[in-house]
Amino acid sequence: MKKIALFFLLPFLIFSCSITDPDPVPDLPLKYTAMADVPYGRQARQVYDIYLPADRTSSTKTMILIHGGGWDSGSKADMNAFRDILRGQFPEVAIVNMNYRLASPNLSPYPMQIDDITTVIDDLMAKKNDYVIGEEIGFIGASAGGHLAMLWSYGYDTRKQVEMVCSIVGPTNLTDEAYQITTNQQLTEMLEQFGFDESQLEAASPLHRVQADAPPTLLFYGGQDPLIPNSQGMDMRDRLEELGVPHEFHFYPNEGHGWIGLNLLDSIVKLQAFMRAYF
Repeated sequence: MKKIALFFLLPFLIFSCSITDPDPVPDLPLKYTAMADVPYGRQARQVYDIYLPADRTSSTKTMILIHGGGWDSGSKADMNAFRDILRGQFPEVAIVNMNYRLASPNLSPYPMQIDDITTVIDDLMAKKNDYVIGEEIGFIGASAGGHLAMLWSYGYDTRKQVEMVCSIVGPTNLTDEAYQITTNQQLTEMLEQFGFDESQLEAASPLHRVQADAPPTLLFYGGQDPLIPNSQGMDMRDRLEELGVPHEFHFYPNEGHGWIGLNLLDSIVKLQAFMRAYF
């Protein structure tokens, strides 16, 4: 989230086809294709990068990356490390790395940013025959992006396309008492972007939107995070358990709002295993 580095980096890490029916089978194997800043709306922030794997088919799944930044900052470039990990470990998966409109003093993040996610997915579905991809999607979101990924998956996936969602230090409950009594001015200012109406805060909280048919969910949290109280991840874990939703919760007691080193490597290994199980 805003002004606190999210150190999820791995410095050591290394179409054309003729469409003749609704589910085309290319005459020749398709090559890897990358397109940057594909517009999905009229505003400058409404663009995404897409990475289409070689030999893709109409069943190819798409992983959507959502950056953090406190809802009012950040960029899709912040998720490039995850893009590179996915390209290396899951070369058969299409990847979309999206920007979204940022909040401002007169522009609330909700539902604006959820609407942007919906528009990206609608754009992908409208172009799925051109891209040669299927309808199944997944999400990886960091910080505010984790919040948005969960919120869309739980409250807005009307076509039941989401097969998994991963939240890395993402807020889950904007009505959490720990947020209401915080003395952290930066955190208070970020939360005020959503307003003060209780029903609005609940509507924008994944914890209050999740149901038993939610997709498998992977959660990562740090015990020393100054922006995400421990209750955020633990309450989400407990709610998923109560509903019987497949999930994993990974808690690093000595980490903050992001981490490096062995715990980062551990997180990447767990993400890869979760994707292989559910995506």
